[in-house]
Amino acid sequence: MRLLFSALALSAAALIGGPAVAQGAAPIEINYGYTTADHVNVYVAQDLGLFEKAGLKAKFFAFPSGAPLLAGLKSESLDVVTAGLGLAFALGQNIPLSILFVNSNDATGEGLVVNEGSAIRSWKDIGKAGKIAAASGTCAQVALYLMAQKAGLDYAKLNVVNLPAPLLRNAFKSSSIDAGIAWAPYSMALDAEGFRVVSWDPEYTPGGVCPRMTAMRPAFAKANPDVGLRLLQVDAAASAAVAKDPQIAIDALVKRLGLTPSVAKATMERIYLQRPSFAQQVDPSTEHSLTSADGGLAGKLQLAMQVLLATKSIPEPVPMSLIRASIDAGPLKAFAARAK
Repeated sequence: MRLLFSALALSAAALIGGPAVAQGAAPIEINYGYTTADHVNVYVAQDLGLFEKAGLKAKFFAFPSGAPLLAGLKSESLDVVTAGLGLAFALGQNIPLSILFVNSNDATGEGLVVNEGSAIRSWKDIGKAGKIAAASGTCAQVALYLMAQKAGLDYAKLNVVNLPAPLLRNAFKSSSIDAGIAWAPYSMALDAEGFRVVSWDPEYTPGGVCPRMTAMRPAFAKANPDVGLRLLQVDAAASAAVAKDPQIAIDALVKRLGLTPSVAKATMERIYLQRPSFAQQVDPSTEHSLTSADGGLAGKLQLAMQVLLATKSIPEPVPMSLIRASIDAGPLKAFAARAK
């Protein structure tokens, strides 16, 4: 399989247990929350004990959706989180965040799925659909809005059903919907069962607008200034382990999400192997940059928030200044400097 890991990431194995972790120091305790999804590196790091090697004593909490995760952030019972656009909602609710890095570009695995025998051949035919499933306040809603815009259609005139990806299979089986926006691994599972993915997000929105991110509470980050660097070390060491043996990633997805090995493999190949490298995230000129003032991650979050406002999923605009302030590229820059 194609490996998209830069030398920056591959050097992380040597950094684990290195200068960021003082000899004999007590591990830093963190409450780590994540949504139920294909978090390959988080799962691999758990299985290989990489958090412990980086001097972190992590207690993990899995949430079925972004709403309870945000509640955990708001109550300050979570210190570190990994999730998608749910973190954008945190900004809309005045929940402070320090976004450290992008785990993956989930747009690569999110697609327009149609029922068997459908006349819809691509996103260009979305106007032919009757009922279209897209969960409100998610990447799916953003994707459908941008798809309709690209096709010259009024999103408000589409018959949109608020239905998350895990429920699409039964809705298709009962003919309750004609099409739906599904994120991975459900897009792969549906496609494997015969419900065709006719378009992937980047086909109508270059790069897509669905970043999955890891963030900390700013107060926790201030009290523990090297945790961000340690989390980057963990993520990169997991990448190095998967590069050496991709099967551990497939096994981790099968174990956590109950996927078949073939669906787990397809999910890893479509999303994980196309994840942005740390080098791309440091570079201000890339679409995944954390250091660009108006483009990169900040630009993607701004566009997503504009769509969520237009669809009335958030009550008021989120200023670009707040989005910029929520992105902390400091640990990523420090990691890059150490890895040189």
